[in-house]
Amino acid sequence: MNRIQKFFTKLKGLLVHRFFQVLLFIILGVFAYGLMFSNVKPERVQVELFKPAEQTIRSTKTVEDTYKTEQEKEEISKQVADVYSLKKEYAKNKVDLISSIFDTAIEVNKETDPDSDHKNDGEKENKKGTLKTDAQKVSILKEKLTDEVNKNIEESVFLALVQADEDELKIARDSTITAVNNVMSSRIAASDVENAKKKVVEELGYMSISSDMKKASNSLARTAIIQNVFFDKDKTEEQRRKAIESVEPIRILQGQIIVEENQLVDRDVYRQLELAGFLNTESTIYPYIGLLLFIMLTFAAFYYFFTFSISKKDNKYNQLLIFSLVFILSMATMKTISILADMKNSNLEYIFPVAMSAMLIKILLNDKLAVAMILLLGSYGTVIFNGDTPGNLDVSMGLYIIFGGLTAILILSRLNFKSKVLVAGLLLSLINMAFVFSLIFIMDGHYTRMEYLYYAGAAIGSGVGSAILTMGLLPFFESGFGILSSMKLIELANPNHPLLRKILIEAPGTYHHSVMVANLAESACEAIGSNGLLARVGSYYHDIGKTKMPHFFIENQMSGDNPHDRLQPETSRDIIIAHAVDGGEMLRNHKLPKEIVDIAEQHHGTTLLKFFYYKAKKQDDATLEDAYRYPGPKAIMKEVAVIGIADSVEAAVRSMQHPTPDKIEELVNFIIQERIQDGQFDECDITMRELSIVKHSLCESLNGIFHSRIEYPEPDNLGQKVKE
Repeated sequence: MNRIQKFFTKLKGLLVHRFFQVLLFIILGVFAYGLMFSNVKPERVQVELFKPAEQTIRSTKTVEDTYKTEQEKEEISKQVADVYSLKKEYAKNKVDLISSIFDTAIEVNKETDPDSDHKNDGEKENKKGTLKTDAQKVSILKEKLTDEVNKNIEESVFLALVQADEDELKIARDSTITAVNNVMSSRIAASDVENAKKKVVEELGYMSISSDMKKASNSLARTAIIQNVFFDKDKTEEQRRKAIESVEPIRILQGQIIVEENQLVDRDVYRQLELAGFLNTESTIYPYIGLLLFIMLTFAAFYYFFTFSISKKDNKYNQLLIFSLVFILSMATMKTISILADMKNSNLEYIFPVAMSAMLIKILLNDKLAVAMILLLGSYGTVIFNGDTPGNLDVSMGLYIIFGGLTAILILSRLNFKSKVLVAGLLLSLINMAFVFSLIFIMDGHYTRMEYLYYAGAAIGSGVGSAILTMGLLPFFESGFGILSSMKLIELANPNHPLLRKILIEAPGTYHHSVMVANLAESACEAIGSNGLLARVGSYYHDIGKTKMPHFFIENQMSGDNPHDRLQPETSRDIIIAHAVDGGEMLRNHKLPKEIVDIAEQHHGTTLLKFFYYKAKKQDDATLEDAYRYPGPKAIMKEVAVIGIADSVEAAVRSMQHPTPDKIEELVNFIIQERIQDGQFDECDITMRELSIVKHSLCESLNGIFHSRIEYPEPDNLGQKVKE
């Protein structure tokens, strides 16, 4: 493991240079391209016309079948009936003609009838000698009408018109006009003219007029009935154009079966195979260019995110290396499952541990990188799980990966214990199963009971598998990269840890002091946005070195005997200072993380042992201050700086006789200012504003611990008061 850790350390050193960062991204891109190459490679098949197909062939893309589309348009066009337009003006024209004929007949009769009421006695007398015969009247009537009209009217009709009186003509006129208008208002095709004429005669059958006049009216009405609907070429073509435009293009859909195994390849199937590109002998580079652009865009986005969204304090190069390894592992797993699924022709892809990468990145690094990983794998999963169907994208699988990964991140936000990862996996299994069924129902899939059970089992296997793989891989990453994860910290916080048991048994006062410091430091670190959990766990172990000589530290001197009273200042100095060095050594021997070791060695920094320095100064005025300082190093992490302040503050406040809020605030402020002036924070990036927040947090916590209490009366006095 040490060799692996050294190897990764060398790689991290190289990644400091931008050239090697870009090179790593290129390597990852080439790796991803190689895995997805077969998924976009155009497929060529060997088929012969009028011979059975050797395999089932699905279309790799959606393409329009122009031949069938044109056939459909032609068929739809034929189904459109010819459009015939009604000439509404024909009815009015015929009504006007009939009315004109009758009115002209009435006029002629008036002019030729000497007994007409419209003539005076003188005129009647003059006309008696000029009485017109019926033939003459007919002649006059014809003169008043046009030749076209006269040609279509029988002679008997003219005779009946001139023989009838005015009232009869008016009745006949009105009835004929009404009947003609009614019939001509309806649609009359050429084939319907004769029926229309019969209908108009039927309507005139109820007139109370002479038989001759009725026959004349029937004849005129029949003459007026003509065809009034005619073929409209323009409207017919417009209807056919609309019908053709409404035809949806017939497409060969992506994934659609064109021909099944052993099915005869007829001309229609052969044409579809040609349209789908299976018979195209010319190679195309577009799928490869598309895949290259896809990978370049996704990695460019991540490179931008890595460069500008992750600060150096987050150890970005270490994170990049871990991210790359998890990405390679996840992509290889996806491709392996994809190949197995294609070999068995089943939906084995749903067993892919969708949350493994999200869990690892969430635990080892942070939420932002975990989300980035899931989005990257989800997008690539749409290509890898396309069933080796070039051009196809399995969007449902991409959604499955993204949803499962994001769900795992949310679940782990509240579950930090390693023992709880399996619980998270079980919970994720149920959510995965619900999501898979939602996809099936949305796509309106119809499956057997066994198929539903298979999908449920795959989803459960994905969740549980993600948890098991995460738990199995975590130690490798933690050891190989020296990562102190939240789970590792919580494990170290277990009171049953051998070193914590050692402190509790051998130095109980130190144990209590460490717990108090842990409470103070955790609250203060969380207030400034630092790692509160690291501060708590580091505080538990920061004084582990005192277990070598516990009775030389005042918190463990239960009997009140202080051995330092009998020792020279130099000896006491060596014993006290040694606890920081001894603590670091003990923690290294027990293989605790470097951060915990640093806290033990750095929490005192290079501060001065004032008590023993001034004691030595009284004995020898030439005593040097540097001889009574801790060897350091000074605090580098903010958490170490806060623990150092909390350590001093807790001990100082505990020694107060009557601590009050004002006294506590004054003491905390003094200790912080003293450390600032002593340069103890020179190696740390903690700011003055953060130190002010730390001071406020420590004062609040200490006031809660050392609050004033009610002074209860002595037992005798209490009894006296009860009696009273």
